[in-house]
Amino acid sequence: MSEVPSRDLIAYRLQQADRASAEAQLLRQGGYLLGAVNRAYYAMFYAIQALLAHRGLKTSTHSGVLSLFDREFVKTAFFDRRFSKWLHELFELRQDADYTDMFLVTEDQTDEALENARTFVSKVKGFLGGGTER
Repeated sequence: MSEVPSRDLIAYRLQQADRASAEAQLLRQGGYLLGAVNRAYYAMFYAIQALLAHRGLKTSTHSGVLSLFDREFVKTAFFDRRFSKWLHELFELRQDADYTDMFLVTEDQTDEALENARTFVSKVKGFLGGGTER
């Protein structure tokens, strides 16, 4: 099987991020907070996969994606540490929402997750399209 050209993969991952963000908003509007948190996390996750494709990197695990983001983009100051904080917090919240029995997420947690995800995806798009690579 041939490799997908990186520009096509980057575009695909950014489309996935946009779609997940839109789904999160629709779920939030419908009162489905757990689902909204899940999709907000995936918006960030797909955006990071676009960043990794830009660098020719990939990993098969969520923890690997988070680790590579921190190593390649936060520790090198391409992204402020708050983006890592948001990502790790949302990863934990999503884990709880998906796998913890009788877990409830608040409207405030959900709204914050959606806002952070939108900002995160926008920052990634700016980074990839704005020629900020050093």
